[in-house]
Order: sequence, then C-alpha cells, then structure tokens
Amino acid sequence: MQRDFINIAAHELRTPIQPILTLTDALRSKLKDTEKKEILDVILRNARRLQQLTEDILDVTKIESRTLELHKERFNLKDILSNLIQDYRSQIEKKDNNEQNLKILYEPSNDDISVHADKVRIAQVISNLINNSLKFTKLGKISITSKKNDSHAIVSVKDTGTGIDPEVMHKLFSKFATKSFSGTGLGLFISKAIVEAHGGKIWAENNADGKGATFSFSLPIK
Repeated sequence: MQRDFINIAAHELRTPIQPILTLTDALRSKLKDTEKKEILDVILRNARRLQQLTEDILDVTKIESRTLELHKERFNLKDILSNLIQDYRSQIEKKDNNEQNLKILYEPSNDDISVHADKVRIAQVISNLINNSLKFTKLGKISITSKKNDSHAIVSVKDTGTGIDPEVMHKLFSKFATKSFSGTGLGLFISKAIVEAHGGKIWAENNADGKGATFSFSLPIK
C-alpha cells in the first residue's frame, strides 16, 4: 500500500511540474529586466529539482517492485558519452567564473564500443555519476574514460573533489546514502539497479593520490 501510494503521488506531481517549467521558461525569454530573470531562474532551478526527485521516486518504486523495464538496442557507447559531456560543458560555461575553473574531460578509447543495452537508462547512469562528481568537485577536473576488453565495456568518472566519506563508503549504493546537502542519495542506488539489470557491475574508490574519487561501471559487450 505504501509503495502504491508513493507511486501514485509521484505520478500526480508530474502533472503540475511540466507547465511550471514550460511557462516560466517562456516568460523568461520575453523579459529584459535582469532582476526579474533571476527570480524566474530560481523558480526554474527548483522546479527542475522537484522534477528530478519525482523521477527518482518513480524509479525506486519500479526497482523495489521489480517492474523496471529495459528497452535494449545496439548503439555506440562513445556517442552517448560525447553528447552528454558536451551538454555538461555548455552548462558549466553558463555559470559564474568560479565554476568555470572546473573542467570536464573525455578520454575515449580508439575503438568503437558497441553494446546492446537501454540507451536512455545508460545515459541516466552516466549523468548520475557526473552529477555526483559535480556536487563534490568545485575546482580541478572531472575525467571520463571509456574502454573495452574481451567481454565488457567500462566507463569511469574520476574527479579531483573531496572524495568519498568513510562513513558513507560501505553503504554508498544504498538508498539515501549521501553527505551532500543538495542530493537525496537515490541516484547511485538507481544506477546500481540499472547496471545490474544489464548484467554489469558498478563500483567506486577514493583515488590513490588522496584527491577525489573514481566511479566506474561495466556492461557486457556480448
């Protein structure tokens, strides 16, 4: 009953969020007053946070009720990575000068990495890992790499942030495991479920040099 209620409530939250986003964005595009635009930016930012929270809640209910569906197709993993990273670079360039000191780098392997997977869900996992690094990395860089061996494709997101808190490490991929004030702790839990549903693995470790952490996941190639 609790899961059904949460599922229904999350679906109902979707309905008012979309017109708030659409109409606020449309209104903002017509304004020239900088102060009024800043007010609308606050509305947009918080509406997007609410939208993401709603989507995360829906995903958690699907995972726990074992109704998470995958729509698999053959695609090149490097294409998704290139597109996502370009989007994140564009977002960072629009922010203030302090955050522009953060760089996002992509180091792809020379070979194409063809996988049979759910393209939307894998993009969601990559976005979750990059967002996680962005929360804890204000300066320095986030480096994304992709490679393959005989049986698996491997994607890694390495940052120069604060690293993984020892209190969180053992429960990192559980629900609500976070030390961030801006997250719910659901992203890594959802990512683990998606990767494992594909027959892959996900893991994380603090970097050997003591600066930041690296999150990685693997997907079977065949």
